Amino acid sequence: MSAAMELLLIYLLLINLIAFFLYGIDKWKAKKHVWRIPESTLLLSAAMGGALGAYLGMKVFHHKTLHTSFRIIVPLSLVVWIVILGYIFLH
Repeated sequence: MSAAMELLLIYLLLINLIAFFLYGIDKWKAKKHVWRIPESTLLLSAAMGGALGAYLGMKVFHHKTLHTSFRIIVPLSLVVWIVILGYIFLH
């Protein structure tokens, strides 16, 4: 595996962990009625490669699961990243 591929995998691991914890932190903040993480930040974390982490965060923390934008954008981002990665690793 090339160094570029290794860096991409490390990036994806990190961005997915960050996305997952962002959803968990935002859910905790929602329960405490304190300053929240902007929805744009949560969605951006999914679009930047953290879609699996965001999706798992939504399910594990039961957070943003009723918001239409999250129900569409997060899974769509996951599909896009799967296609991108499939293309990269199969060529």
